[in-house]
Amino acid sequence: MKYFWSLLLLLIFPITLVSQVFTSSDEEPQIEEPITWDSHLEKENDSIYKLKFTAKLDKGWHLYSQDVEEGGPIATNFTFNNSGATYELVGETSEPNVPTYYDEVFGMEIKYFEDKAEFFQTIKVIDPNAIIEVEVEFMVCDDTMCLPPDTVPFQISVAANKTVKGYANEEITPVDLAKTEALSIGMKGWETYKPEGEEKEGFITIFLLGFLGGLIALLTPCVFPMIPLTVSFFTKSAKSKQKGLVNAILYGLFIFLIYLLLSVPFHLLDSLAPEILNNISTNVTLNIIFFVIFIVFAFSFFGYYEITLPSSWSNKMDDKASSIGGVVGIFFMALTLALVSFSCTGPILGSLLGGSLSSNGGAMQLSFGMGGFGLALALPFALFALFPNWLNSLPKSGGWLNTVKVVLGFIELALAFKFLSNADLVEHWGLLKREIFIGIWILVGIGLMLYLFGIIRFPHDGPKKKLSKSRFGFGVLTFIFVLYLFPGITNSGFANLKLLSGFPPPLFYSVYEKDTQGPLGLKAYKSWEKGLEIARQENKPIIIDFTGWACVNCRKMEEQVWSNPEVYEVLKNDYILVSLYVDDREELPEHEQFNYVRANGSIKKIKTIGDKWATFQTVNFQNNSQPFYVLLDTELNLLNSPIGYTPDSKEFLEWLRQGL
Repeated sequence: MKYFWSLLLLLIFPITLVSQVFTSSDEEPQIEEPITWDSHLEKENDSIYKLKFTAKLDKGWHLYSQDVEEGGPIATNFTFNNSGATYELVGETSEPNVPTYYDEVFGMEIKYFEDKAEFFQTIKVIDPNAIIEVEVEFMVCDDTMCLPPDTVPFQISVAANKTVKGYANEEITPVDLAKTEALSIGMKGWETYKPEGEEKEGFITIFLLGFLGGLIALLTPCVFPMIPLTVSFFTKSAKSKQKGLVNAILYGLFIFLIYLLLSVPFHLLDSLAPEILNNISTNVTLNIIFFVIFIVFAFSFFGYYEITLPSSWSNKMDDKASSIGGVVGIFFMALTLALVSFSCTGPILGSLLGGSLSSNGGAMQLSFGMGGFGLALALPFALFALFPNWLNSLPKSGGWLNTVKVVLGFIELALAFKFLSNADLVEHWGLLKREIFIGIWILVGIGLMLYLFGIIRFPHDGPKKKLSKSRFGFGVLTFIFVLYLFPGITNSGFANLKLLSGFPPPLFYSVYEKDTQGPLGLKAYKSWEKGLEIARQENKPIIIDFTGWACVNCRKMEEQVWSNPEVYEVLKNDYILVSLYVDDREELPEHEQFNYVRANGSIKKIKTIGDKWATFQTVNFQNNSQPFYVLLDTELNLLNSPIGYTPDSKEFLEWLRQGL
């Protein structure tokens, strides 16, 4: 566990601290570009050349050396593609002596460049017309954040002595420009549309979910016993009752602010490419890492080991609180609580953070979630200070706190498989088909039920006693939930578990043979070109369904709204359905891959199906949220305003009929 927290900080903050912007302008969102690359080719004799790669960095940013120890950040790496054997590498890519710095985030000594970096590679040219193809993989950070790893491609002509393709000295070939322009379908009647109230509703929902998470955290062994102790401390140690009341309220306010401030770094990356959050949320490696982390958290809740932040952190904060006193001392007391309670609050916050990756509200939505969580934790300290007699009504600490913790462990275990399912869907591995996923949840539910009924036990459970009414009641509810899940593993009309829409894989991702690969058995074309062709043949309007394999709200729409008989009939008989998956990681055929030129002149590699459709959506609709629905006729006239997540089936049906 030595580097566990460094790794967790690396994953959660530098990589997932990314938010998306819903832009209502026609301009392409700007991208954070703190580094620019250039290349230079110098001839030393008839066959020996020296390649020089130069990276210029904005102030405050740094680029890592090629020599980075395991457990650190992504090292700079040069990959040469010499499939035609037109040149030979002489030695390895070199770099000048690089200063070594101690990096607090990674907890290790790391070599990195500031302001400017230079790398050299000697080559022996065999063919004077050689084209040197090289990709530079790198990662840049400043003192507060890291950008996701990126790759810069170069194609350097020996004969012309210039870079013919890359991010610097760029010359885009006609085929690149043609494919870039082809992404724009030339609609008529388009104007940027944003559903009124959708963002506000999303913020309220995530705030309430965060608040609920905070209430759950209050009932854990790390937090609950602190309530009477802390309130009593403030009310008894203060010189007056009024002073103790003010201190307790300040303490609660600081708890709220500390959790709210955790979301601030998310706002620093708002200028990234619009589809970047979706790319990260559907990143296979990241989802697998979250799966492992949630499994680790689950077994910690079961009591097999304890995950805590370094004790030196909490001790240091406690010392400051004791020595400073006053308002600042109260702040450090609140910070101490946040640190020492991490073993219980961390997994809940992790769930909130993991969920934010799939949301469309970005940093602001996470701020609302963190604010709700902090408020729920802070309220008891203020309320019990206002009404100290209420302390007498609090249940005493005991074995029930451990029961809450174990129940949370089962919930974490179930949620872990959602992340693994995301990776499986995006890569089409077929490991967690819908019925297998639901089967795992049934097993987890049975395990929870057996625990609540006292049949299985965990390390920190106390002596076996008669079951309390509340524990028995929760056991019965779990039994009912497990019974509800069972139809989900059948190939019947009852398999559509509407209450869980969005969590299991879609209905068509099944172990059973299905007539189509569209939602609910609908015929869905996964190519815009093919869908348009069929629509013109059948003279039907088109509904473009911008969706994702790992999109929760997309599944909710399909299983709760599209399953409405009237909606289903309209989709089946009156429209050509074109479902474009923006997170599909299957690579395009090589001849279909190209460099897309953004409005700001930067380049995006279109390598996968998801790259193509995510960019297609952004180019044509200035929108990057999913689900997103557009109605067009065969001449590409917009039939009405596009809409996003619309959980009301009547409203969605009316929208479809308007288009007709």
